[in-house]
Amino acid sequence: MPTSLYKELAEAWKELADSYLESLMRGRLIEWRREPAVRRVETPTKLHTARKLGFKAKKGFVIVRVRVRSGSRGRPRPKSGRRPKTLGARKIRRAKSRQLIAEERAARKYPNLKVINSYMVWRDGVHEWIEVVMADPEIVKPVR
Repeated sequence: MPTSLYKELAEAWKELADSYLESLMRGRLIEWRREPAVRRVETPTKLHTARKLGFKAKKGFVIVRVRVRSGSRGRPRPKSGRRPKTLGARKIRRAKSRQLIAEERAARKYPNLKVINSYMVWRDGVHEWIEVVMADPEIVKPVR
């Protein structure tokens, strides 16, 4: 029985080692690292996920890829003398998730667009790339 394109895409993204996507994404990451942190893209990287979260390939919908630094938040080391145990410079967790940080950065860069949803695309040792689905509220009217 034939499966749909979106189901095939979802299976390929689940089994990265068995599919062609891992080598494809490694090549893309080389380019993505050189790009600005917030970048508008023409098409979503994970089409099945973007459509599940509200993206439509029509006028008024925009995909923005945001690079967020991974890892916990670091705090500057206090200047005056203290014992190392009470420095409080390591193992500090962020109050916001990386996904929320990415959505805020995209909204700040494109203030005329409204954030619909977002999803994680890829992650390496230093960064995490999140694609944010945005819509122009003047063109795309909310469904009632």
